[in-house]
Amino acid sequence: MDLDEAFEAYVDDLYRYLFSLSKNHHTAEDLVQETFYRAYLQLSEDEIMHIKPWLFKVAYHAFIDFTRKHNRLVITDKIHSQMIVKTPEIDFLEKESFTALMNDIHSLKEIEMHSLVLCDLHQLSLKEAADILQLNINTLKSHISRGRKKVIERVKGRRRQDG
Repeated sequence: MDLDEAFEAYVDDLYRYLFSLSKNHHTAEDLVQETFYRAYLQLSEDEIMHIKPWLFKVAYHAFIDFTRKHNRLVITDKIHSQMIVKTPEIDFLEKESFTALMNDIHSLKEIEMHSLVLCDLHQLSLKEAADILQLNINTLKSHISRGRKKVIERVKGRRRQDG
């Protein structure tokens, strides 16, 4: 697989990952470009066998560099999902639910948020996520477990308030 094929295969996944972190379309696009620019500079043709985890690691570090540089997270007005619309009401509720879930995830400690996003939303293996975050697998599992419990409690709390 050459870099062009890797771009075609993973550009959408990286964009969604970076968008979920930054909550900003333009920032996510810029960071995807930065990720592939770094890949172009650092990879030779024979190194592109297991590129997906490596690209996510580069994307994660590009995001960290960006946030350190700007010293804040950029938040957009709304998150738009690309789901098939059955009715305007269902579409609104789905977007509202997704936005609420993403807000719950973003309210976690940073390491718990990154762990959940990589493993649960982007379905990377524990080893891949641990490598990206530079954590021991058992430490990653702890962060995922704590993060999931906190998100579940927040969702339950919202349901009690709505019910």
